[in-house]
Amino acid sequence: MAHKVDLHVGKRIRQRRWLTGMTQQKLAELVGIKFQQIQKYETGANRVSASRLWDIADALDVNVAFFFEGMEGEGAEVTTSGKVPVDVMGDKEAMDLIRSYYAIPEDQRRRLFELARVLSDVA
Repeated sequence: MAHKVDLHVGKRIRQRRWLTGMTQQKLAELVGIKFQQIQKYETGANRVSASRLWDIADALDVNVAFFFEGMEGEGAEVTTSGKVPVDVMGDKEAMDLIRSYYAIPEDQRRRLFELARVLSDVA
């Protein structure tokens, strides 16, 4: 059985890769490995060595510490009561929203943000 840290790191690799719109194939090419290895890292089936994690962080344009963020909140459930999920990065709907949000031009994004703020105050 995979160690919870390996699962968490793999999940964070997948989330960051997905958020940037990068395929497993592209990440593998940037790191110099086969995409199947990326699949194994993302599922936690294989552990990521320190040097490989460094290369992945460089390819995904994040600090290595990014992959360990949120370890304390591991295992927390997403609530359905309208509260913010403990693991927002693990919520597919939130990830879709974030990705779409940053695809909007900055001036329109600012207006959308203000609209969302007003709507959340009303709710």
